[in-house]
Amino acid sequence: MQNLDPVGAPLRLMERLKPFAVIEPAAWLKPTWQAASSILLPQPRPASVLGRIGPLEVRLAATRKDIRRAQKLRYKIFYRDGSAIADAATLLARRDKDAFDRICDHVLVIDHAAAHPMKARLRRKPPVVGTYRLLSQEVAARHGGFYTENEFDIASLMERHSALRFLELGRSCVLPKYRNKRTVELLWHGVWSYVRQNRFDVMIGCASLEGTDPDRLRLPLSFLHHFASAPEDWRTTALPHRHIDMNRLPKEAINPRTALRELPPLIKGYLRLGAFVGDGAVIDYQFGTTDVLMIMPVSAISARYIEHFGADATRHAA
Repeated sequence: MQNLDPVGAPLRLMERLKPFAVIEPAAWLKPTWQAASSILLPQPRPASVLGRIGPLEVRLAATRKDIRRAQKLRYKIFYRDGSAIADAATLLARRDKDAFDRICDHVLVIDHAAAHPMKARLRRKPPVVGTYRLLSQEVAARHGGFYTENEFDIASLMERHSALRFLELGRSCVLPKYRNKRTVELLWHGVWSYVRQNRFDVMIGCASLEGTDPDRLRLPLSFLHHFASAPEDWRTTALPHRHIDMNRLPKEAINPRTALRELPPLIKGYLRLGAFVGDGAVIDYQFGTTDVLMIMPVSAISARYIEHFGADATRHAA
């Protein structure tokens, strides 16, 4: 990913933008995916702190209550403030939850300095202000596959790279108040520390553009198609019955600067890291989004981000 030829000059334009934040390798700890059991919920375990910046801490969820806190945050972002459509059970629980939560690891960013003026004496736990959901290839194989496989042909991609270990990233969100470089950088630091601790080789996941009308999204979709498509060896496609063509404008009709402004920060961040995009988009009507597949081999991550965080993810180490 360090030299993403399909992107060319437009991505060099992005290099001049302020970094979205990345994370770098951490010490080799016992793989956390081994702790994910076949029972419905992961067993409580000591919190695994992955890093800190001032009062902000990034760590793995250690208990069911931790996972519920992440689900409540996701509900606020996706349903209460976003365009996702909640069913009766979701409305009642006020949590974004599905079967994958039971088998995933959850990265949490916690603000220890957040004040609770109305309930200060109750000693409430500090709030979760950001989260990511992580699913290893081994755990996914034991439980029916990745979430992403509902939209994209991941099986053929893994077959072509059978010697590599895949990790799925999903359900990323940060409270609006905390959408700044420091918080997002710490969240990415947590993910990257997890990747290096558990020796994953490839990160995959769906990234979303707001809206379900591909024609209204023709500029960002076409930009991704022409300038950020995966090389042949890494290319995979949306499932045939869900495939939406991303090539909606000719390459010469695209203004890269304008297209970049229409891309969500998460997708721009992935591209800066060195990620590339699968073929075809998928409309997710429940969440009111159009999804693209991001593919990020660890070996191809831009060297300047590795240098920024240090070879062992020590920049924000706990």
